[in-house]
Amino acid sequence: MSFLRNNGLTIALCALTSATIAGMVVSGLYAYNHDAALHDGTTLTVASYILSGHFLSALFENWESEFLQMSAYVCLTAFLFQRGSAESKDPDAGSNDDDPICKKSNPAAPWPVRRGGVLKALYSYSLGVALGGLFVLSFVLHLRASAAAANLNASAHGEAASDLWNHLFSSEFWFECFQNWQSEFLSTLVLVVLSIFLRFRGSPESKGVAAPTWQTGK
Repeated sequence: MSFLRNNGLTIALCALTSATIAGMVVSGLYAYNHDAALHDGTTLTVASYILSGHFLSALFENWESEFLQMSAYVCLTAFLFQRGSAESKDPDAGSNDDDPICKKSNPAAPWPVRRGGVLKALYSYSLGVALGGLFVLSFVLHLRASAAAANLNASAHGEAASDLWNHLFSSEFWFECFQNWQSEFLSTLVLVVLSIFLRFRGSPESKGVAAPTWQTGK
């Protein structure tokens, strides 16, 4: 039971992620096959649909925007402030992150901190680097799947296929990107601003219910 209590948030999010991906597969397959049947096209099985550009493009398109949002948020909050927001550091307070060199001899410190040097420097920014890397990977996978989906659609309409490079500079691909990116930045903006004035008791994303409006931070 202690394992479930200590890891409940991760378990719940994994379950929700799996359930929504399954829902995406079922609904996407039905929509694809319904459209294919209307236009005398080839319908797909579940296995073939999961590997199709139609599914993978939509999947990686959303992952890409999420990782962009998180990487930008982690990096921007290291340098920029919003007074009163639970999502910001206090602009009047000093850094809340001690120089890791001071913790080098602490046996409980992560191994890269105790090791020092380049490893410590990389570890100091590893969260932003990892999220940025996941964004780049998702962007590339989205591009490949989007190009495959576009070429399949072009073939069905008797049009010439386009290579990956041309698809990268197509308005269709960038519309797919920007329609998701704008929503991620908007949702982050709304969270930052609403956390100034509104509360959710018990959440680490909220200030205390009795905290002053212009108190910055948790």
